[in-house]
Amino acid sequence: MRFRSTLQLSLALALCALGMCATAFAQQYTIISADYGAGNRTVDVTQKLQQIASTNRTFRMGNSTFGIDPAPGQVKTLRIFTRDSRNGYRTFEFREGSTIDGAQFNGWGGGGSWGNLPNRPGEQYQILRADYGAGNRWVDVTQRLQQLASTDRTFRMGNQIFGTDPAPGVVKSLRIFARSPNGRDRTFEYPENAMVDFSLFSNWNSGNWGPGPLPGSGPVNQYAILRADYGAGNRRIDVTQRLQQIAASNRTFKMGNDTFGTDPAPGQVKTLRIYGRDSRGNTRTFEYRENSLVDGAQFTGWSGGHWGNNPR
Repeated sequence: MRFRSTLQLSLALALCALGMCATAFAQQYTIISADYGAGNRTVDVTQKLQQIASTNRTFRMGNSTFGIDPAPGQVKTLRIFTRDSRNGYRTFEFREGSTIDGAQFNGWGGGGSWGNLPNRPGEQYQILRADYGAGNRWVDVTQRLQQLASTDRTFRMGNQIFGTDPAPGVVKSLRIFARSPNGRDRTFEYPENAMVDFSLFSNWNSGNWGPGPLPGSGPVNQYAILRADYGAGNRRIDVTQRLQQIAASNRTFKMGNDTFGTDPAPGQVKTLRIYGRDSRGNTRTFEYRENSLVDGAQFTGWSGGHWGNNPR
C-alpha cells in the first residue's frame, strides 16, 4: 500500500510538473499580427483581437467576432502570426467556428505587448488603395493617405484627418487594401481613433502606390456613377452633368475650380465626390481633393454617359 501511495504521489507530481512545463511552453509565443479570411481575401484583425484579448481568454470565432465576412460563401480561417523567445516564427490557424484559447500567447490579456510588426522578417505590403467608412457607406481616401504618407506621418485616424464623415453616428474604420511581394492580397483594418503606423507598408512616403483595384474584387470599373458634387463642408454644388461632359472626351483629368467653372467655397480646399453603386447594389463614395487627378477607369459607362440622374 505504501509503495502504491508513493507511486501515485510521484505520478501526480510528475503530471503536475509536466502540466506546468506545458503551460510555460504555451506561453512563449508573442503575437505579431492576425488576419481572417480565405484564400487571398483576408482582413487584418490584429487590433480587434487585442480588444477581445483584454476581456476574454477563450472565445468562439467567426464573422460576428470580427464584424466582417471577407470571403462570402467560403470557410474562413483566423491566422495568428507569432514569434517565440528564440525569434523563430510560427503561424497558428483556426477554422471558422472554432474556439480560441489565448493561454499559449504571451501578453494575451494585456493587449499592449503585441501587434503592429511585420509578419516575417522583411515582409512588407504595397498599398493598392484605401477606404474609410462603415457598412455600405465608404469614401475613397487613397489620395489623402498619399498626402499623409509624403510627410511620413504616424497619425490617429478619424473624421478630422480625412475631412469627412461618411457614416454619421456609426463607428468607422480605415481599410487599407495591399499586396505582398509574393502577390498575396491582404486588407488592414483600423477602427476609428486608432493610431495608424505604416511600418508594414513598402514605399510608404514615396507615393509609389495606389490607386489600384480592390483585392479579389474583379475588374476595376465596377461602379456605376449615381451623381457627383464639388465643394467643401456644407457648401457644395451638383456637378453631375458637367462630369458627364468631361467624361465624353477625357478618361483622366486634373480637377479644380476651372474644371467646373465655379468656386463654391472660396478660401477652402475643395473635393469632388463621386457617388457610385456596384453590381451588388452597394454604394460607395469616391473623394478627390482639389487639383488631384481623376481617372475614370474604375467607373462603368464613363465615356458613354450611362450614369447620373440617380439618387445617392
